[in-house]
Amino acid sequence: MKERIRLLSMVDILEPLSPEEIEHLHGQLPDRHLQQGEMLYTPEDRSERLFMLQKGKIRVFRTTPDGRELTLAVVEAGTLFGEMSLTGQQLQGAYTQAIEPSDVSLMLREDLERLVVQKPEVGLKIMYLLSERLRRYETRLEDATMKDVHSRLASIIVMLVESEGVRSGTGYRIPAHHTHRQLGEMIGTNREAVTRAFGVLQDEGVVELRRRLMYVPDLQALQGVSAYGEAQEEEQQRRP
Repeated sequence: MKERIRLLSMVDILEPLSPEEIEHLHGQLPDRHLQQGEMLYTPEDRSERLFMLQKGKIRVFRTTPDGRELTLAVVEAGTLFGEMSLTGQQLQGAYTQAIEPSDVSLMLREDLERLVVQKPEVGLKIMYLLSERLRRYETRLEDATMKDVHSRLASIIVMLVESEGVRSGTGYRIPAHHTHRQLGEMIGTNREAVTRAFGVLQDEGVVELRRRLMYVPDLQALQGVSAYGEAQEEEQQRRP
């Protein structure tokens, strides 16, 4: 119980709560353990629940009309997800899947609303979180329609650096191993296309592979590659 209370106290939206309030909340939230690859919810799930990730890592994704999977976010431990239920849209169009074994606490929408009324600081935390996440979701959806594979791969690596990157002496290291198949699922393409695009990124010097882990020596240069595909698309649209 002490470990679970400690993990709940590290969830970003619960930071304003006192230890006593965290302990009280602990008794109200059911938990669920997910194995690697297990789905937590799908678009068919109509319940208005939110989730707090205590341990592990969760992928939030949607499917495109042609059946490809597009990753919208990689959720790290210590934050809320499933926030679309706050807007009355339930979990519209979204899937969540455990990238690694994960522990999740479940909260009903009405319980969160009650908590926000009692502790308005929690509501401010949620507002900031949702604003930033909406921006990232919109960016990911634009990537799917406006960028080529090379630039989409650069974009997802930038997102991985932002979510889990560790500063190293020569840039950033992404501590988790992501296979080309997994990266392909994140950007809506196949493993072969990722392998070709990754080779180009290595030739450009913006990504390195050492002992199966990705290193980004120059994040700004990688962000430039990410933006280049969109600029190309816009230029093509302006041509007669």
